[in-house]
Amino acid sequence: MTRPDVDCFAQIMIILLGGAAIWLVGRLEHWKRWGYIAGFLSQPFWFWTAIQHDQWGIFCLSAWYTYAWSMGIWNYWIKRDNG
Repeated sequence: MTRPDVDCFAQIMIILLGGAAIWLVGRLEHWKRWGYIAGFLSQPFWFWTAIQHDQWGIFCLSAWYTYAWSMGIWNYWIKRDNG
């Protein structure tokens, strides 16, 4: 059983971070790279919610999203190939 206050917090964080991530990644400006950070930071809330509610399909998809957000962080923050 989940605590309603913790579940509500997780849902708010998913909305804020997930929504910001999608909006930022779709931008053309240089700060679009922040979308990958926001998306990556939203993943623990997705995992927690999926586990608490026995949503194993969402859990597996969250693992894939974590990998995808990590690739964005690698490409836009770590690698930063300017050539």
